[in-house]
Parts: sequence; C-alpha cells; structure tokens
Amino acid sequence: MELVVKRHRCTHSANCVCLKGHISEDAMYLVFKHMNWNPKMIAIFSGICKWFDEFAKRVLWKEFCQARAPKMMKDLHSDGSHIVDGNWKALGKLLVYCSGCPTGDLFSNIHVPIPGHFVYRTRFSRTLGKSLLPPQCRSDVLYASESCEHLDQGEEGDLGLFRGIFKSFAGSNIKKMLIERQATFHPNEVCTYCKTKLWHLMQPNMIPSSASTRLDADDDSVEYYVCLNGHIIGSCTLMPFSDSEDTKE
Repeated sequence: MELVVKRHRCTHSANCVCLKGHISEDAMYLVFKHMNWNPKMIAIFSGICKWFDEFAKRVLWKEFCQARAPKMMKDLHSDGSHIVDGNWKALGKLLVYCSGCPTGDLFSNIHVPIPGHFVYRTRFSRTLGKSLLPPQCRSDVLYASESCEHLDQGEEGDLGLFRGIFKSFAGSNIKKMLIERQATFHPNEVCTYCKTKLWHLMQPNMIPSSASTRLDADDDSVEYYVCLNGHIIGSCTLMPFSDSEDTKE
C-alpha cells in the first residue's frame, strides 16, 4: 500500500490548492476510515479539491452510506436494483442533510425561506414510507425519514420537513402513476440531492390521509416531491401539543 505523496498536477482544476500533488488514494482511505467516514470532513475536502471530490464520489461516500445505514443500503441493492450506483454522494447527503426550503417557493405551507442544515442522525423507515403512498402503490419500497422539526415559524406554525428515497424508482408503480396522470415538473426548483427535476405529488392527489396521521401533521398539510432519481423532499404542518401533552412531557 503506497502512502507517499504522488507528485502530479491536478488535472481537474488549475485552481486546486493541491497543485504540488495528492496523497495516494490508499492513504486517504485509511485516514477517513479512522475518522469513521465523517461526512462533514468529506464534504469540506470535496469543496476544495476536484481530485478529492472525484475520489469521494467513487469511494468515500459509498463507505459512509454502507457504514451509516447498512441494512437500508443492502435492501436498496437487492433484487438486482442498483439505483444508488454512481450516486453515493447524493445518497450520503440525503442521510445527513435536511433540504430546508431555501426559496420559500416550494411548498404551499411555507412562505419564508428555511435554510438547509446538517442533521447528525436520522432514522429512515419503510413503514413510514408506505404511509406516504397511495393504496395502489403500497408494493413500492420507500424509505422516508421522520420529520425534522422547525418550530415557531411565525404564521406557518410548527413545520416538519422530511426526505427519503425509493427503491428501484424507474420501475415503480408511483412513477407509472405520475406519468399516467400527467403530473408536471416544478418549473424552477430541482432536487437538493441530485439536481434533477421534481414531480409534485399534490397535483394528481396521490398523497393519502395516512400520511398526516403517521407524521402527526394537520390534515391535508402533507406534500412532497419526487425527483427523477427517486429522492423525495416533503413538508407538513405539525399538530400543536396540547397542554396535557406538554405537562406529560
């Protein structure tokens, strides 16, 4: 295993700070393995060096995803599905980053910008994902996160933002239904995680009432988008705690 610095110029960008050469990929692998594939550090290094960004896309984000959510990754790749191949960076970001609503123009219940932010740990659930699907699409597999709570948002009240990913989205029932019902793409916004176009599921009335119940949200306040790669971003208005619930907590 070679650990010496490779003296070659970065071929991806003349503006890289590492103009004198790069450390070997084997050495970089060991460094980040020792850091338990720290996603913040991977993101920081990716932002300052094109060479490292390419290496992270191929190797480090994959290792991070498999270490952070091994059962989820195994399922996403089962049955011949390879939806995340080549998109490990997007999936890694999905696991640890709440998309927010930067423009305030994405969801009908959010009228002020909410910045995206790092989330240390989030639980993703197939059971929650199933509650977001119409009955005729319940055979699809959707991993969805619990709501990331954004409390006291003025007139909007308490908001929840969630995210997720479909397994084998290209052949899913939900995608077929979107096409059959002629759902349209958002005219301006793209997926936070992979920069592809977004279908809005509120247009063809495809979000069931079970979604509000499962997310502890006001009736008819749940809405979400799905992108061409099967990532979802969604929002809801959370039900307020009663006085008795506050006391109990």
